[in-house]
Amino acid sequence: MQQLNDFFDTYARALETYNTKGMAFLYNIPCSMLSDDATSFFSDAGKLEGFFNQGTGFYRQFGIANVVPHIWSKRPCTDRIVNVKVKWQYLDVFKKLIYDCDYHYTLKLDKNNQWKIILSVSVNEKEKMEEWKAKEKMKA
Repeated sequence: MQQLNDFFDTYARALETYNTKGMAFLYNIPCSMLSDDATSFFSDAGKLEGFFNQGTGFYRQFGIANVVPHIWSKRPCTDRIVNVKVKWQYLDVFKKLIYDCDYHYTLKLDKNNQWKIILSVSVNEKEKMEEWKAKEKMKA
């Protein structure tokens, strides 16, 4: 299970450096991403990387420079499949919190015994971003 901590630390470093190829590498192909508003299925790593390119544009625009994953639950389903709940913290260059949000992941060990995300569920990122943007608007 320590591997999972390392996995999400690697994911955070990829997010911080806008390394969309590195982010896509952490996903199994095919994979799915769900939120209340959307369901996306990716069967091509290039399209997944393109999806991440859109997200990193947002991070750059709003000054996200540091990303911290807090794993608050790891639940094995089988010997090779696990459900993980993560609270992500997005911080600026001064390590001041911009916003945080929750994700639930299903990961599976691949043939090389490396964890890969097969399902990513955004629990509340849209709401948390909108809440943060509203606060920023009120400051301006």
